[in-house]
Amino acid sequence: IYLSAEKFMYQFIRALRFKDTVAFKDQFRSVDVLMIDDVQFISGKDSTQEEFFHTFNALVDQNRQVIVSADKSPSDLEGLEERLRSRLGWGLVADIHPTTYELRLGILGSKADQLGTPVPEKVMEFLAHKIASNVRELEGALNRLVAHAQLVGRSITLETAQEVLHDLLRAHDRRVTVEEIQKRVAEHYNIRVADMSSARRARQVARPRQMAMYLSKALTSKSLPEIGRKFGGRDHTTVMHAVRKIDELIATDASLAEDLELLRRMLEC
Repeated sequence: IYLSAEKFMYQFIRALRFKDTVAFKDQFRSVDVLMIDDVQFISGKDSTQEEFFHTFNALVDQNRQVIVSADKSPSDLEGLEERLRSRLGWGLVADIHPTTYELRLGILGSKADQLGTPVPEKVMEFLAHKIASNVRELEGALNRLVAHAQLVGRSITLETAQEVLHDLLRAHDRRVTVEEIQKRVAEHYNIRVADMSSARRARQVARPRQMAMYLSKALTSKSLPEIGRKFGGRDHTTVMHAVRKIDELIATDASLAEDLELLRRMLEC
């Protein structure tokens, strides 16, 4: 059985209310594997902790598996009884790090194969960069995108992804701003931040400006007109041209492609 600690608590409360605790205990103490997500939720909830403690012991006594996730190590979970923290520390304690970009891309590829719908590589790269904190949310975004494409009978494009997933992408847009991108790119190429908004057309300024526009489109959910306004009031066609130009150069200029990937990684840290 897999469920969150919150659902475990609500099912336990329901069993108490309807005097059905025997069935509740039979359900949770007879499984081969019990997986509880976000166990920190039951901090301070004494009755639920008591029930989970006895459920844990019953399963361990039968050589069954209990897998628990939390936002801290067992010893740091305040609000949990000491005996329960001790039990959680009995087994293997692993620190799970966020997924890498490459792994997220692989997950999306496998999910797209399962769904049987062609998803362009550019779209998967975009999603893997934008949704970095939650695999379930990443898969949910792809499900939503595929469902929309099937409903309207259209192929999936980068523009479609930005439109359909706008609310989700906006929620993941807090970490990087256009101003931050401009500053990072300017520092990398040793130009002034003011050059990002200036009318200067010299190559040593124009190319970094295009790079910053490209990254603004890739790493934020700002529209093309919004991005243009951040670059000295330029219109959306200028931004579109910059994005296309950098896309072309990535395929032929290895040095530029390396610079772009380095900047992207620095901005996402």
